[in-house]
Amino acid sequence: MDNTFSAFIESIKKYFRGVRAEWGKITWPEKNQVVMETIFVIAIVTAFTVAIYAIDIIFKYGLDFIKTLIHNM
Repeated sequence: MDNTFSAFIESIKKYFRGVRAEWGKITWPEKNQVVMETIFVIAIVTAFTVAIYAIDIIFKYGLDFIKTLIHNM
């Protein structure tokens, strides 16, 4: 039992040593790039939100108009 536990601990240590080695190979983006991409994502999300809201309003008034046409027949 003790041998299995120590093997388990050693495998965890080996895993984290590998993570540390790979961590050093990562090429991190520049701060300016992160800021610009964040602004771009916020702008796209805002544009889609406004577009979906506009489509929702159009459908609402369109369906209300059809409902009044049917009701007035």
